[in-house]
Amino acid sequence: MAIQHFPLKLVSRRMLAPAVGHYVFVRDDGQPLDFIPGQFIQVHFHYADGTATKRSYSLATIHDHAMAPGEEVEIAVSYVPGGAATALFEGLEAGGIIDASGPFGRFCLAAADANQRYLLIGTGTGVTPYRAMLPQLEAAIAERGIEVVLLFGARTPAELLYGEEFRAFADKHPEHFRFVPCFSRELPEDPHPDTRHGYVQQFLAEFTPSAGRDIAYLCGNPNMVDACFEALKDCGLEVKQIRREKYVSSK
Repeated sequence: MAIQHFPLKLVSRRMLAPAVGHYVFVRDDGQPLDFIPGQFIQVHFHYADGTATKRSYSLATIHDHAMAPGEEVEIAVSYVPGGAATALFEGLEAGGIIDASGPFGRFCLAAADANQRYLLIGTGTGVTPYRAMLPQLEAAIAERGIEVVLLFGARTPAELLYGEEFRAFADKHPEHFRFVPCFSRELPEDPHPDTRHGYVQQFLAEFTPSAGRDIAYLCGNPNMVDACFEALKDCGLEVKQIRREKYVSSK
C-alpha cells in the first residue's frame, strides 16, 4: 500500500500506564488509513527552535481490513521527561491536529507463513503491534490451528499495556494462545499461573524455541531484542525466522 501524508485529529486519549497514553485519532482529510497489522506511522513536528523532526509509533488499531473514512487510528505513546514529542502529545486536546505519514514497516505476519507456532516477544509499547495482530492470529488459529505464545515484559502490573485484552484473548483460545506477562519489579497480588517474575529473556528457553515450528517476533527495548535474538539463534532459528523492531526512547 502506498505511503501517504495526512492530518490526524485527536478523538480521545486515556492513560494505559503512569507514563503511557493511548491515543485515538481519525484522519482529517476524509480518507481511511488502511494498514497491515505490525506497521507504524510517523508523526512530524518541530523542536522549539523550528527544526523539523519526527517520531515513529506502531499502530495499535484492531480492524478487519475493510476500513472506511472516519475509522479510528490508535497508537500508544510513551512519555519521556523533557521530550519534545511528549510535550506535543501531552498538550494535545480533543479536536487537535497532528501531521503524520505512513504506513511503514514490514513487521507483519506473512501470508506465506507455514509455521506451527508464533513466539511474540515484547516490552513496553512494543506490544502494540501484537494487539493489532489479534484478528489475524485468530484467523490463523481457526484456519491452521497455530499456537501463539506472547511473552510481554513490564516492570509492574500498572505497566502491563493492554493486559486485560490479551488475557481475554488467551481465555477465549486456551489451547492455542498463551499470554505470559513477565514482571521485573513487582508481581500482581493474585498472579495468573502464566505470570513470571523477571525479564522475558529469562523465560524464553521455557518454551523450547524450535527452528522446525517457530517464527519469532521481537519488539521493544533494544537490549531485550538483542538478547532474545541471540538466544533464538542459539536455539537454531534462522535469521529469516526472527522478525524484529527496536524501540528507542528519544527526546
